[in-house]
Amino acid sequence: MVRRARRINRELAEVYYYAHPELDFENPFQLLVATVLSAQTTDLRVNQTTPALFAAYPTPEEMAAADPERLEALIRPTGFFRNKAKSLLGLSAALRDRFDGEVPDNLEDLVSLPGVGRKTAHVVLGNAFGRPGITVDTHFGRLVRRWKLTEQTDPEKVEAEIAEIIPKSEWTMFSHRVIFHGRRVCHSRKPACGACPIARLCPSYGEGETDPEKARKLLKYEMGGMPGQRLRPPADYPGQPAPPLGAE
Repeated sequence: MVRRARRINRELAEVYYYAHPELDFENPFQLLVATVLSAQTTDLRVNQTTPALFAAYPTPEEMAAADPERLEALIRPTGFFRNKAKSLLGLSAALRDRFDGEVPDNLEDLVSLPGVGRKTAHVVLGNAFGRPGITVDTHFGRLVRRWKLTEQTDPEKVEAEIAEIIPKSEWTMFSHRVIFHGRRVCHSRKPACGACPIARLCPSYGEGETDPEKARKLLKYEMGGMPGQRLRPPADYPGQPAPPLGAE
């Protein structure tokens, strides 16, 4: 199992050599806010929403002082905007009052912020501070179970078991690669098994469409010839940038 896990990681690294966080951000505060907003919506919708949000409130101090109704209006496209606005106001105030306006670079302090759990904290630690972490979202959990790397469903238990078989230095990038694969190929309802680059390594091959032509039609984002989720993707991204809000 360990050998299979590490081989999957190596082969995904070749396929998704450009794997990256799919949220647009310029600093740790922006990544923290964007990750909180990403709950129950797509990274694309968050990326289309945050330019106006960060133009209005570029710092924790300014966001903490925001008018709640205006903040809600700005983040409405991401859904659940009232609860998310409460989280953003609370975490911004906590950053202002407890951390001198700076996002902390450790797990304990991050998860003490309103609306911030382990998943969000690991996204920030891994991508804003370069500290390895495993991000267990729905895609990650689904795929590691399909690959028989764990039987756990609780995210913390999944994180702990995968941490035992993937080298710590690879945790952040393994998370990106798995999530990329889950979004593009190994979908929840109908995985594109016939177009999967690691099909021969997958114990669950055959759960989805195995016909290569039909499977190729299931591919998403750059794998399917469509725009990605970032308005400002990295330079090595092989696909098209996503359109701004209202231009889809």
